[in-house]
Amino acid sequence: MVDLDKLKEDANRKSKENKRFLDKLKKKKPKNLNNVVAGLHDEVFSYTDCLECASCCKSISPIVIDRDIDRIAKHLKISPSALVDQNLELDSDGDYVFRETPCPFLMPDNYCSIYEVRPRACREYPHTDRKRFYQISNLTHKNTFICPAVFDVVEKLKDIYK
Repeated sequence: MVDLDKLKEDANRKSKENKRFLDKLKKKKPKNLNNVVAGLHDEVFSYTDCLECASCCKSISPIVIDRDIDRIAKHLKISPSALVDQNLELDSDGDYVFRETPCPFLMPDNYCSIYEVRPRACREYPHTDRKRFYQISNLTHKNTFICPAVFDVVEKLKDIYK
């Protein structure tokens, strides 16, 4: 079972160290970083079960783009405007996000009721398999507080690049 309190405690304890490390990684841009991060992503997700955790779905909202709205609305057999009215709001950056957390589509067993049509941001989360990983160091740092897999990837990266 995932202990999210321990994750937050560990992430807080290592916050400054992780921030410095990720900033340094962003500056250095090691040539093999994409391959290393992809390998670590696969390794960490070989033992990480998102359905045990669902911290992302319970605590943050993805950006929901127009294409996502159309796809989800079609799946739910409602109009895009109804989906927006019922579930979304504009954030301070002018992006649509879910009005509340946990996600309105998160079920009690941590499954997603719209998994096949979930927003692109949900499909890409936690971004640890992304090319040019160094470009998202601030986001990665934030995600160490939310996702145990991201925390583990960063810890393993520190072991490799220190």
